[in-house]
Amino acid sequence: MKGVPDTALGKMYKEHIELILKKDIDGLLGQYAEDAVLISSFMKKPLYFKGHEELKEHFQGILGIEGLETDIAFWAETENPTTLMIVEAITMQTPQGEAKMRFADSWVIEDGKIKIHFAGMTQYPDGSVA
Repeated sequence: MKGVPDTALGKMYKEHIELILKKDIDGLLGQYAEDAVLISSFMKKPLYFKGHEELKEHFQGILGIEGLETDIAFWAETENPTTLMIVEAITMQTPQGEAKMRFADSWVIEDGKIKIHFAGMTQYPDGSVA
């Protein structure tokens, strides 16, 4: 993990990635508010996941991730309200080999939990750009 600042949100992000690598879906859900909304662009169209049950469904996709490496290209955070905006260069291993992508994630935090998560992909594994 490169480029993550030593801030409260930096620690939360590091924990988030570690939970993904451990395939700890319950731990991930613990970072989200019960009524959280995650909006994903991973399938090149918006997908909406509301609440822990739907988030759990979304997180099933992380079970196949191996060798995840993140390099932060952009990091911005605010304190009031608590928000995070990042762009990450991602490398991971897939059954087809190494995949390189770019993600753009934004979190809105309420009471220490992720309330809204925009999970954006800006460069897909095939090299195409969103």
